[in-house]
Amino acid sequence: MQGKDMASAPVEARLRETILKDIQGAVRLSIAYIGVSGGLLAALARLECAPASAIAKAAGQDAGYVVRWCDAAYAFELLDERSAGFALTDLGRAFLPDAAGTLMPFAVQGVLSAHMAERAAGLMRSGERPGESVLAERETILPWFGPMLEAQFGPVFESAILPALPVYARAAERGGFAVDLGCGNGWYLMRLARAYPNLRCLGVDGFAENVRQAQERAEAAGLGDRVRFTKGDIYNFESPEAADIIALNRALHHVWDEKERVFTILHDHLKPGGSAVIWEPHWPAQRAALREPKRRMVAFQNLTEHVQGNHFLRPGEIAEAFKAAGLSPEIFEFLEGREAVVVGTRP
Repeated sequence: MQGKDMASAPVEARLRETILKDIQGAVRLSIAYIGVSGGLLAALARLECAPASAIAKAAGQDAGYVVRWCDAAYAFELLDERSAGFALTDLGRAFLPDAAGTLMPFAVQGVLSAHMAERAAGLMRSGERPGESVLAERETILPWFGPMLEAQFGPVFESAILPALPVYARAAERGGFAVDLGCGNGWYLMRLARAYPNLRCLGVDGFAENVRQAQERAEAAGLGDRVRFTKGDIYNFESPEAADIIALNRALHHVWDEKERVFTILHDHLKPGGSAVIWEPHWPAQRAALREPKRRMVAFQNLTEHVQGNHFLRPGEIAEAFKAAGLSPEIFEFLEGREAVVVGTRP
Protein backbone atom coordinates (compact mmCIF):
# COMPACT_ATOMS: atom_id res chain seq x y z
CA MET A 1 0.00 0.00 0.00
CA GLN A 2 1.39 3.41 -0.91
CA GLY A 3 2.12 5.93 1.86
CA LYS A 4 -0.84 8.18 1.00
CA ASP A 5 -3.27 5.24 1.05
CA MET A 6 -1.89 4.01 4.38
CA ALA A 7 -2.35 7.47 5.89
CA SER A 8 -5.91 7.78 4.66
CA ALA A 9 -7.03 4.34 5.90
CA PRO A 10 -7.30 5.29 9.60
CA VAL A 11 -9.22 8.45 8.66
CA GLU A 12 -11.66 6.45 6.56
CA ALA A 13 -12.09 3.92 9.38
CA ARG A 14 -12.87 6.69 11.86
CA LEU A 15 -15.38 8.26 9.47
CA ARG A 16 -17.10 4.92 8.95
CA GLU A 17 -17.24 4.33 12.70
CA THR A 18 -18.80 7.77 13.22
CA ILE A 19 -21.46 7.19 10.57
CA LEU A 20 -22.17 3.68 11.86
CA LYS A 21 -22.90 5.17 15.29
CA ASP A 22 -25.13 7.78 13.64
CA ILE A 23 -27.18 5.23 11.71
CA GLN A 24 -27.54 2.96 14.72
CA GLY A 25 -28.76 5.92 16.75
CA ALA A 26 -31.30 6.77 14.06
CA VAL A 27 -32.51 3.16 13.94
CA ARG A 28 -32.83 3.09 17.74
CA LEU A 29 -35.07 6.16 17.54
CA SER A 30 -37.16 4.46 14.83
CA ILE A 31 -37.65 1.39 17.03
CA ALA A 32 -38.56 3.61 19.98
CA TYR A 33 -41.03 5.50 17.79
CA ILE A 34 -42.81 2.27 16.86
CA GLY A 35 -43.01 1.45 20.55
CA VAL A 36 -44.41 4.87 21.38
CA SER A 37 -46.92 5.25 18.54
CA GLY A 38 -48.10 1.65 18.76
CA GLY A 39 -48.56 1.78 22.53
CA LEU A 40 -46.07 -1.08 22.98
CA LEU A 41 -43.87 0.68 25.52
CA ALA A 42 -46.90 1.81 27.51
CA ALA A 43 -48.41 -1.71 27.44
CA LEU A 44 -45.19 -3.28 28.68
CA ALA A 45 -44.88 -0.67 31.41
CA ARG A 46 -48.30 -1.80 32.68
CA LEU A 47 -47.49 -5.49 32.34
CA GLU A 48 -43.97 -5.07 33.81
CA CYS A 49 -42.78 -8.32 32.22
CA ALA A 50 -44.52 -10.26 29.44
CA PRO A 51 -43.99 -12.29 26.25
CA ALA A 52 -44.47 -10.62 22.89
CA SER A 53 -47.93 -12.15 22.46
CA ALA A 54 -49.17 -10.56 25.69
CA ILE A 55 -47.66 -7.21 24.75
CA ALA A 56 -49.43 -7.38 21.37
CA LYS A 57 -52.77 -8.19 23.00
CA ALA A 58 -52.43 -5.41 25.60
CA ALA A 59 -51.54 -2.86 22.91
CA GLY A 60 -54.10 -4.09 20.37
CA GLN A 61 -51.41 -4.80 17.76
CA ASP A 62 -50.60 -7.71 15.46
CA ALA A 63 -48.58 -10.40 17.25
CA GLY A 64 -46.32 -11.09 14.27
CA TYR A 65 -45.19 -7.48 14.09
CA VAL A 66 -44.74 -7.27 17.84
CA VAL A 67 -42.51 -10.36 17.93
CA ARG A 68 -40.17 -8.75 15.40
CA TRP A 69 -40.34 -5.41 17.18
CA CYS A 70 -39.35 -7.06 20.47
CA ASP A 71 -36.30 -8.59 18.79
CA ALA A 72 -35.28 -5.18 17.43
CA ALA A 73 -35.99 -3.39 20.72
CA TYR A 74 -33.95 -6.04 22.56
CA ALA A 75 -31.05 -5.65 20.11
CA PHE A 76 -31.01 -1.89 20.66
CA GLU A 77 -31.29 -2.20 24.46
CA LEU A 78 -34.81 -0.85 24.88
CA LEU A 79 -35.91 -4.23 26.25
CA ASP A 80 -34.31 -6.93 28.39
CA GLU A 81 -35.27 -10.60 28.25
CA ARG A 82 -36.30 -12.44 31.41
CA SER A 83 -37.72 -15.87 32.12
CA ALA A 84 -41.30 -14.56 31.92
CA GLY A 85 -40.73 -12.50 28.77
CA PHE A 86 -39.55 -8.96 28.03
CA ALA A 87 -39.19 -5.97 30.36
CA LEU A 88 -38.30 -2.35 29.73
CA THR A 89 -34.73 -1.27 30.30
CA ASP A 90 -34.06 2.13 31.85
CA LEU A 91 -33.54 3.44 28.32
CA GLY A 92 -36.81 1.96 27.09
CA ARG A 93 -38.67 3.38 30.08
CA ALA A 94 -37.22 6.83 29.34
CA PHE A 95 -39.15 6.89 26.03
CA LEU A 96 -42.52 6.52 27.79
CA PRO A 97 -44.52 9.68 26.96
CA ASP A 98 -45.33 10.33 30.64
CA ALA A 99 -41.79 9.71 31.92
CA ALA A 100 -40.08 12.63 33.62
CA GLY A 101 -37.93 14.34 31.00
CA THR A 102 -39.25 11.87 28.41
CA LEU A 103 -37.13 11.01 25.39
CA MET A 104 -40.30 10.58 23.32
CA PRO A 105 -39.78 13.86 21.39
CA PHE A 106 -36.49 12.55 19.98
CA ALA A 107 -38.19 9.42 18.66
CA VAL A 108 -40.99 11.41 17.02
CA GLN A 109 -38.56 13.98 15.65
CA GLY A 110 -36.33 11.24 14.24
CA VAL A 111 -39.13 9.69 12.17
CA LEU A 112 -40.59 13.07 11.20
CA SER A 113 -37.14 14.24 10.07
CA ALA A 114 -36.73 11.18 7.84
CA HIS A 115 -40.15 11.81 6.29
CA MET A 116 -39.37 15.48 5.66
CA ALA A 117 -35.93 14.66 4.26
CA GLU A 118 -37.49 12.27 1.74
CA ARG A 119 -40.03 14.93 0.74
CA ALA A 120 -37.32 17.58 0.37
CA ALA A 121 -35.24 15.26 -1.80
CA GLY A 122 -38.19 14.54 -4.06
CA LEU A 123 -39.25 18.17 -4.41
CA MET A 124 -35.85 19.77 -4.84
CA ARG A 125 -35.76 19.55 -8.63
CA SER A 126 -39.25 20.97 -9.21
CA GLY A 127 -39.13 23.57 -6.44
CA GLU A 128 -42.64 22.62 -5.33
CA ARG A 129 -43.50 23.59 -1.74
CA PRO A 130 -46.69 21.70 -0.80
CA GLY A 131 -47.28 23.37 2.56
CA GLU A 132 -48.26 22.10 5.97
CA SER A 133 -50.21 19.19 4.53
CA VAL A 134 -46.97 17.20 4.49
CA LEU A 135 -47.26 16.84 8.27
CA ALA A 136 -50.42 14.81 7.82
CA GLU A 137 -49.06 12.49 5.12
CA ARG A 138 -47.99 9.86 7.67
CA GLU A 139 -50.99 8.91 9.77
CA THR A 140 -49.01 7.92 12.86
CA ILE A 141 -47.02 11.17 13.05
CA LEU A 142 -49.66 13.88 13.35
CA PRO A 143 -51.19 12.62 16.64
CA TRP A 144 -47.72 12.82 18.20
CA PHE A 145 -46.73 16.21 16.80
CA GLY A 146 -48.42 18.18 19.59
CA PRO A 147 -47.15 15.92 22.41
CA MET A 148 -43.65 16.19 20.92
CA LEU A 149 -43.75 20.00 21.06
CA GLU A 150 -45.30 19.95 24.52
CA ALA A 151 -42.57 17.71 25.93
CA GLN A 152 -39.87 19.85 24.31
CA PHE A 153 -41.17 23.31 25.14
CA GLY A 154 -43.73 23.04 27.95
CA PRO A 155 -41.05 22.98 30.68
CA VAL A 156 -39.26 25.95 29.07
CA PHE A 157 -42.50 27.92 29.04
CA GLU A 158 -43.29 27.22 32.69
CA SER A 159 -39.79 27.63 34.13
CA ALA A 160 -38.36 30.45 32.00
CA ILE A 161 -40.83 32.28 29.76
CA LEU A 162 -43.89 32.51 32.00
CA PRO A 163 -42.03 34.17 34.91
CA ALA A 164 -40.06 36.50 32.63
CA LEU A 165 -42.93 38.11 30.69
CA PRO A 166 -45.11 40.57 32.68
CA VAL A 167 -47.79 40.46 29.96
CA TYR A 168 -49.36 37.32 31.46
CA ALA A 169 -49.83 38.74 34.94
CA ARG A 170 -51.18 42.00 33.50
CA ALA A 171 -53.83 40.13 31.53
CA ALA A 172 -54.78 38.00 34.53
CA GLU A 173 -55.24 41.05 36.75
CA ARG A 174 -57.92 42.22 34.32
CA GLY A 175 -59.59 38.82 34.22
CA GLY A 176 -58.51 38.84 30.62
CA PHE A 177 -58.98 36.84 27.46
CA ALA A 178 -56.09 34.98 25.78
CA VAL A 179 -56.00 33.48 22.29
CA ASP A 180 -53.48 30.98 20.92
CA LEU A 181 -53.39 30.85 17.11
CA GLY A 182 -51.96 27.54 15.92
CA CYS A 183 -52.57 26.02 19.34
CA GLY A 184 -51.61 22.41 18.56
CA ASN A 185 -52.75 20.07 21.31
CA GLY A 186 -53.45 23.01 23.64
CA TRP A 187 -50.51 22.65 25.99
CA TYR A 188 -49.65 26.37 26.05
CA LEU A 189 -53.13 27.58 27.03
CA MET A 190 -53.60 24.82 29.57
CA ARG A 191 -50.39 25.77 31.33
CA LEU A 192 -51.34 29.44 31.14
CA ALA A 193 -54.81 28.77 32.54
CA ARG A 194 -53.42 26.73 35.43
CA ALA A 195 -50.94 29.48 36.29
CA TYR A 196 -53.59 32.24 36.11
CA PRO A 197 -57.08 31.07 37.14
CA ASN A 198 -58.62 34.42 36.13
CA LEU A 199 -57.78 34.00 32.45
CA ARG A 200 -60.23 32.79 29.83
CA CYS A 201 -58.65 31.13 26.80
CA LEU A 202 -59.42 30.20 23.19
CA GLY A 203 -57.19 28.01 21.02
CA VAL A 204 -57.44 27.92 17.21
CA ASP A 205 -55.77 25.32 14.98
CA GLY A 206 -56.10 24.19 11.39
CA PHE A 207 -55.80 20.46 12.14
CA ALA A 208 -58.94 18.79 13.46
CA GLU A 209 -56.83 16.15 15.24
CA ASN A 210 -55.09 18.86 17.27
CA VAL A 211 -58.39 20.49 18.22
CA ARG A 212 -59.82 17.12 19.27
CA GLN A 213 -56.81 16.34 21.45
CA ALA A 214 -56.81 19.81 22.99
CA GLN A 215 -60.51 19.85 23.91
CA GLU A 216 -60.40 16.36 25.39
CA ARG A 217 -57.36 17.27 27.48
CA ALA A 218 -58.91 20.52 28.72
CA GLU A 219 -62.07 18.71 29.79
CA ALA A 220 -60.09 15.96 31.49
CA ALA A 221 -58.05 18.57 33.37
CA GLY A 222 -61.17 20.37 34.61
CA LEU A 223 -60.39 23.45 32.52
CA GLY A 224 -63.23 23.14 30.02
CA ASP A 225 -65.13 26.07 31.52
CA ARG A 226 -62.24 28.48 30.82
CA VAL A 227 -60.31 26.91 27.97
CA ARG A 228 -61.90 25.94 24.66
CA PHE A 229 -60.64 25.10 21.20
CA THR A 230 -61.91 25.46 17.66
CA LYS A 231 -60.76 24.65 14.13
CA GLY A 232 -59.79 27.64 12.04
CA ASP A 233 -56.93 29.77 10.75
CA ILE A 234 -55.50 33.18 11.40
CA TYR A 235 -56.74 34.67 8.11
CA ASN A 236 -60.39 34.00 8.93
CA PHE A 237 -60.03 34.50 12.67
CA GLU A 238 -62.83 36.42 14.34
CA SER A 239 -62.38 36.73 18.07
CA PRO A 240 -65.56 36.70 20.17
CA GLU A 241 -64.08 39.67 22.05
CA ALA A 242 -61.00 41.86 21.95
CA ALA A 243 -58.05 39.95 23.42
CA ASP A 244 -55.58 40.80 26.14
CA ILE A 245 -53.11 38.28 24.70
CA ILE A 246 -52.81 36.77 21.24
CA ALA A 247 -50.07 34.14 21.10
CA LEU A 248 -48.40 32.49 18.14
CA ASN A 249 -46.02 29.81 19.35
CA ARG A 250 -43.53 28.73 16.70
CA ALA A 251 -46.25 29.52 14.16
CA LEU A 252 -45.53 32.99 12.78
CA HIS A 253 -43.03 31.69 10.23
CA HIS A 254 -45.89 29.67 8.72
CA VAL A 255 -47.72 32.87 7.76
CA TRP A 256 -44.78 35.27 7.29
CA ASP A 257 -45.42 35.63 3.55
CA GLU A 258 -48.62 37.48 4.51
CA LYS A 259 -47.06 39.37 7.42
CA GLU A 260 -48.71 42.74 6.72
CA ARG A 261 -52.13 41.11 6.76
CA VAL A 262 -51.26 38.98 9.81
CA PHE A 263 -49.99 41.87 11.91
CA THR A 264 -53.02 43.96 11.00
CA ILE A 265 -55.22 41.10 12.24
CA LEU A 266 -53.24 40.95 15.48
CA HIS A 267 -53.51 44.71 16.00
CA ASP A 268 -57.23 44.84 15.29
CA HIS A 269 -58.11 41.96 17.63
CA LEU A 270 -56.19 43.30 20.64
CA LYS A 271 -57.60 45.53 23.34
CA PRO A 272 -55.76 48.80 23.95
CA GLY A 273 -52.90 47.71 26.19
CA GLY A 274 -53.19 44.13 24.93
CA SER A 275 -50.19 42.28 23.53
CA ALA A 276 -49.33 39.82 20.79
CA VAL A 277 -46.78 37.30 22.08
CA ILE A 278 -44.70 35.68 19.33
CA TRP A 279 -42.43 32.74 20.21
CA GLU A 280 -40.06 31.63 17.46
CA PRO A 281 -36.78 29.78 17.02
CA HIS A 282 -34.05 32.41 16.84
CA TRP A 283 -32.47 32.15 13.38
CA PRO A 284 -28.89 33.37 13.95
CA ALA A 285 -27.45 36.42 12.25
CA GLN A 286 -24.24 34.55 11.37
CA ARG A 287 -24.16 31.20 9.56
CA ALA A 288 -21.22 30.05 11.70
CA ALA A 289 -23.56 29.81 14.69
CA LEU A 290 -25.32 26.89 12.98
CA ARG A 291 -22.23 24.75 13.67
CA GLU A 292 -22.90 24.97 17.42
CA PRO A 293 -24.13 21.52 18.54
CA LYS A 294 -27.28 22.94 20.15
CA ARG A 295 -28.18 24.91 17.01
CA ARG A 296 -27.54 22.28 14.35
CA MET A 297 -31.06 20.91 14.31
CA VAL A 298 -32.54 24.33 13.55
CA ALA A 299 -30.63 24.36 10.25
CA PHE A 300 -32.22 21.07 9.16
CA GLN A 301 -35.60 22.19 10.47
CA ASN A 302 -35.33 25.31 8.33
CA LEU A 303 -34.92 23.07 5.28
CA THR A 304 -38.07 21.16 6.27
CA GLU A 305 -39.87 24.47 6.78
CA HIS A 306 -39.05 25.33 3.16
CA VAL A 307 -40.99 22.22 2.09
CA GLN A 308 -43.95 23.74 3.95
CA GLY A 309 -43.46 27.13 2.31
CA ASN A 310 -41.82 28.78 5.32
CA HIS A 311 -38.50 29.89 6.79
CA PHE A 312 -37.29 30.78 10.27
CA LEU A 313 -37.02 34.42 11.36
CA ARG A 314 -34.72 36.75 13.25
CA PRO A 315 -36.23 38.57 16.25
CA GLY A 316 -35.44 41.94 14.74
CA GLU A 317 -37.60 41.15 11.70
CA ILE A 318 -40.55 40.42 13.97
CA ALA A 319 -39.97 43.60 15.96
CA GLU A 320 -39.97 45.67 12.76
CA ALA A 321 -43.24 44.08 11.66
CA PHE A 322 -44.77 45.00 15.02
CA LYS A 323 -43.66 48.61 14.60
CA ALA A 324 -45.12 48.79 11.10
CA ALA A 325 -48.47 47.59 12.50
CA GLY A 326 -48.52 50.20 15.27
CA LEU A 327 -47.49 47.85 18.10
CA SER A 328 -44.60 48.53 20.48
CA PRO A 329 -42.12 45.60 20.41
CA GLU A 330 -39.96 44.10 23.13
CA ILE A 331 -37.55 41.18 22.55
CA PHE A 332 -36.81 38.45 25.09
CA GLU A 333 -34.28 35.65 24.51
CA PHE A 334 -34.16 32.21 26.13
CA LEU A 335 -32.07 29.02 26.06
CA GLU A 336 -28.82 30.87 25.45
CA GLY A 337 -30.40 32.87 22.65
CA ARG A 338 -31.71 29.86 20.71
CA GLU A 339 -35.35 30.83 21.34
CA ALA A 340 -36.89 34.31 21.14
CA VAL A 341 -40.18 35.76 22.33
CA VAL A 342 -41.17 39.11 20.83
CA VAL A 343 -44.03 40.96 22.51
CA GLY A 344 -45.90 43.67 20.61
CA THR A 345 -48.24 45.84 22.69
CA ARG A 346 -51.06 47.95 21.34
CA PRO A 347 -50.98 51.47 22.82
